[in-house]
Amino acid sequence: MKRVKMIAAYDGTNYCGWQIQNNGITIEEVLNKELTCLLKEPITVIGASRTDSGVHSEGNVAVFDTENRMPADKISFALNQRLPDDIRILQSEEVAPDYHPRKQNCVKTYEYKIMNRKIEVPTMRLYSYFCYIPLDVEQMREGGAYLVGEHDFKSFCTARGQAEETVRTIYSLDIEKSGDLITIRIKGSGFLYNMVRIIAGTLMKVGMGAYPPAHVEEILDARDRKVAGPKAAAKGLTLVSLDYERSLKKQIQGENKEWSYTLFQDKIVSEGKAWLHIHRCREEDFQRLLIRVVHQAVQNGAKTIFVRDEEKDGRIILGKPYGFYIFQADPENQEWCITQK
Repeated sequence: MKRVKMIAAYDGTNYCGWQIQNNGITIEEVLNKELTCLLKEPITVIGASRTDSGVHSEGNVAVFDTENRMPADKISFALNQRLPDDIRILQSEEVAPDYHPRKQNCVKTYEYKIMNRKIEVPTMRLYSYFCYIPLDVEQMREGGAYLVGEHDFKSFCTARGQAEETVRTIYSLDIEKSGDLITIRIKGSGFLYNMVRIIAGTLMKVGMGAYPPAHVEEILDARDRKVAGPKAAAKGLTLVSLDYERSLKKQIQGENKEWSYTLFQDKIVSEGKAWLHIHRCREEDFQRLLIRVVHQAVQNGAKTIFVRDEEKDGRIILGKPYGFYIFQADPENQEWCITQK
């Protein structure tokens, strides 16, 4: 048995997204079917990003397990002979048996394209959103700058469940214009359901003059989907790439108006230990931050996490469950707490 990783590109126009649905054909369904026929065994792929209906991809990642002896790097060529013209596997390779595309730290890059002119160009109609109202790109850039960094993006997602954590990190948000084509390019640690499309819809409102750029920060602070702009059409969105972390960062820093913390990870690989310093945090965000960052450290390999709340004593209650974790005092240093599952 071996695990094979694939990089998948597709035109999403004729598909109901990545994940198998009851209401139409999907990318996952086609890959399962054609891999099963090719390798002569039941195959089920696991995708990294479950793109929506009509969304395109230049670099989605998926894995599957097989007992077939065909070399992993040859599977892409053989599979492409069977796939429809709007789906292609750009690369295939063998990976570790426990490799999971959704359980690895990575940077996801999306692009949203807007054709901004008086009359639509037919050849771009499937891959960009047509907007005949002139858009001020400088105003859009100013508004987009408020979204860079670690924030609670609850205003910019379609709710799928109350339990979903809505904090994400946007590393960069660039807006370029070439002729009549405007491209919003976003890099982030991950994205919520419809997040990029709602950001695009909101920034178009800024470009039209309906919102001043500073209103984007007010939308972010509200944590309410009702105050953000509309969800932009799926056809303008493309998943460009997923770039996986090759080595663990020595430290992670998160800072905005609501909180500031540092997670030290330089001892995770050698000792299985991490240290979390919470420099400041609003009371209403404290428990969520604690659970979220501790869980990230555990996913990164930490067996023990020491936590220090530098702002206020007594906010961590020993013996109380915080998600999957319970804190107890460290006998060597009473300022620290230690987390256990």
